[in-house]
Amino acid sequence: MSANSFDARSTLQVGDESYEIFRLDKVEGSARLPYSLKVLLENLLRTEDGANITADHIRALGGWDSQAQPSQEIQFTPARVIMQDFTGVPCVVDLATMREAVKELGGDPAKINPLAPAELVIDHSVIADKFGTPDSFKQNVELEYGRNKERYQFLRWGQTAFDEFKVVPPGTGIVHQVNIEHLARVVMVRDGKAYPDTLVGTDSHTTMVNGLGVLGWGVGGIEAEAAMLGQPVSMLIPRVVGFKLTGELQPGTTATDLVLTITEMLRKHGVVGKFVEFYGEGVAATSLANRATIGNMSPEFGSTAAIFPIDDETLNYLRLTGRSEQQVALVEAYAKEQGLWLDPAAEPDFSEKLELDLSTVVPSIAGPKRPQDRIVLANAAEQFAQDVRNYVDTADEAGEESFPASDAPASIDGVPTRPTTVTAPDGSTYEIDHGAVTVAAITSCTNTSNPYVMVAAALVAKKAVEKGLTRKPWVKTTLAPGSKVVMDYYDRAGLTPYLDKLGFNLVGYGCTTCIGNSGPLPEEVSKAVNDHDLAVTSVLSGNRNFEGRINPDVKMNYLASPPLVVAYAIAGSMKVDITKDALGTDKDGKAVYLQDIWPSEQEVNEVVANAIGEDMFSTSYQDVFAGDAQWQSLPIPTGNTFEWDPQSTYVRKPPYFEGMTMDTTPVSDITGARVLAKLGDSVTTDHISPAGAIKADTPAGKYLTEHGVERRDFNSYGSRRGNHEVMIRGTFANIRLRNQIAPGTEGGYTRDFTQEGGPVSFIYDASQNYQAAGTPLVILGGKEYGSGSSRDWAAKGTALLGVKAVITESYERIHRSNLIGMGVLPLQFPAGQSADSLGLTGEETFSITGITELNEGTTPRTVKVTTDTGVEFDAVVRIDTPGEADYYRNGGIMQYVLRSLIRK
Repeated sequence: MSANSFDARSTLQVGDESYEIFRLDKVEGSARLPYSLKVLLENLLRTEDGANITADHIRALGGWDSQAQPSQEIQFTPARVIMQDFTGVPCVVDLATMREAVKELGGDPAKINPLAPAELVIDHSVIADKFGTPDSFKQNVELEYGRNKERYQFLRWGQTAFDEFKVVPPGTGIVHQVNIEHLARVVMVRDGKAYPDTLVGTDSHTTMVNGLGVLGWGVGGIEAEAAMLGQPVSMLIPRVVGFKLTGELQPGTTATDLVLTITEMLRKHGVVGKFVEFYGEGVAATSLANRATIGNMSPEFGSTAAIFPIDDETLNYLRLTGRSEQQVALVEAYAKEQGLWLDPAAEPDFSEKLELDLSTVVPSIAGPKRPQDRIVLANAAEQFAQDVRNYVDTADEAGEESFPASDAPASIDGVPTRPTTVTAPDGSTYEIDHGAVTVAAITSCTNTSNPYVMVAAALVAKKAVEKGLTRKPWVKTTLAPGSKVVMDYYDRAGLTPYLDKLGFNLVGYGCTTCIGNSGPLPEEVSKAVNDHDLAVTSVLSGNRNFEGRINPDVKMNYLASPPLVVAYAIAGSMKVDITKDALGTDKDGKAVYLQDIWPSEQEVNEVVANAIGEDMFSTSYQDVFAGDAQWQSLPIPTGNTFEWDPQSTYVRKPPYFEGMTMDTTPVSDITGARVLAKLGDSVTTDHISPAGAIKADTPAGKYLTEHGVERRDFNSYGSRRGNHEVMIRGTFANIRLRNQIAPGTEGGYTRDFTQEGGPVSFIYDASQNYQAAGTPLVILGGKEYGSGSSRDWAAKGTALLGVKAVITESYERIHRSNLIGMGVLPLQFPAGQSADSLGLTGEETFSITGITELNEGTTPRTVKVTTDTGVEFDAVVRIDTPGEADYYRNGGIMQYVLRSLIRK
């Protein structure tokens, strides 16, 4: 029950239903607040308990100073939690382990239960192994079940064992699309109360739901577990960046072009740790699908959230997707009553402001390795010609030693070239070179939820097929929509056969290429690429294109709209300027250009209007948690504690609570520490967290082999997130990681100073030796450490490798908070300093003193760092809130929650 200090409790009548609400206008200053902060204010009013959430917190939010730097901590209690299976499995593993730990500490295991609705969508496990055939989908689903049976059995057990926990089975859709199409409430109703739908999710692209006016963002699995168990999310009242939209998109431009433009602008401006909120006349001209596309890429521009207020467009989308009329009426009445309804002319109080005239947006792609590196489409071929030099060993290009059979020039007009003949399985041959598009993927929640760009892609395919164009034989083409509704409207519009004809057959409903589940390239293409060290490319309609992420054979990756993905599959190379050069020839030998097959805005709108109906959504989602016969037939254990299989290589009981007592161990200084890795700028959680395929000659591969797993059954790291033994071995093992302690290496290598001379060693092997010797470890990093996905294993793996502190120039929000959640101390170099400027090589021994101040109930602003080589500096302690300090004192967030629940 709320303490209701502001007498805000009231009643809202909608039709025949009456709801309890907490009125925002009871708090002075609330009317001028941005939409997102109004949502947080309601959250505090409703959850005020006089202890963690007080009247002072509410007054502080009502009196928010838009120009102040964030300093006021508040406790945000999300209405629900959403998970995908890669990050969700460890959450359920941890909950199952907590049940046993509670039992061992004399408590009631049933206390470990989600206290907020938790929904998990299995969407990250399908791999596009098979493609380009009518039965690709069926084969990939069979492979998925074969690889993931143990995990799926475990999740089915969780669905029966835990209250308030639901699972959307495989082959249904992408978590974020299922969220906006079905799970999102916009206004939540629970125990007679109506309040804004809010959430945290175990995927950084949870922000897609911001397009619906729902405030939520990605957190690590660690924070999500705490939220499921009723713990509020500790946060500072953020700065809010107002992003004004004016005008309308021009014909020929897409939501993808818009979001790449916004990503570039906001990355340049700097929005890490801030909310972004869209306002102005242009918002009304922005479709809900486009709003969701923009919200989805919030992690790419670095903000915590990127939200749109509620308006008629929101209501229309809720009706289209099958929400009840009572729910739609409630959303409208609640938003208008609480001042959450969009006023296009209003200009709330914002910390900073940007503006974009939508009519200035031009066709664009982004790459070759970061989503913020936007390239105007007309300049793409020219930019590729410059960028490819960074991916090719030009000194060795024409070297007779390496390539004695090649008489070809190393470059043409300054662009590296290495033409390579490939023989297909049918005996035909073709030639590929640097820049060959080897993956063309319509994938990811970003765009597959947007019918306008999906229909545009299908119309490009239709027009191309009608002119006799085909994809190039070396291009792996995949279609992985975000929900079954997409294939329904393709079928209704008669567009599916054209996509199939170009090789864009359905491969699965899930997050495939974006997370490295692109599957292998055809064997002959892969061999040519690796034998001749070709810098080949992928073009995908996703949100992530970081190095080493998409496919191990592909060095350069480009984000593009779905219709451009189809165009590049036909062109076959990034060297082709698709705005000027012919894509191919028609049946009469006449050149065909992009403009010849690009659909008009009217054509797209007509298909969307005629082919998409509310009935599709109602049918697709009417029994969404039940699953098919294959899901329902999975055998599962019973009981409220899980029966761990000691032979399982997928799901194992983790060691987080071993030896834990009800009393906390005092925080101690760190002495005699060694550096496990010294890393540069922009090290992402992809570099840190295990992801993608598991190679046989790595520690993880060796572990699986030793446990009787055949190479073909290794599966991906993501699928084995429930086994900490695999995940520790894959931490810091990304093939593109460059550890400066071990120069000349790429991948999971370091130097092991427990041995004479510090030989190069696998990071995991060195860590085991350090831990056996009782030596604590530190990581040194640069700017933007931990950017990217909200990967809990980036923090869990770091902690289990024995790392006690990470020292960097700056952090991205989620990873810094996850490190604390796992008991790892995040520190920052003094402003303007770095490991290099301080002369640190990574070979030193470190001591960190002053952190023991935490035992006295306060958090030191800085701690003293000294090395055996005489370097000394004051590192800034990045424990930013009292709540984070509590987690750190307890050894981590899970230990804190466990102790709190037992004491209740």
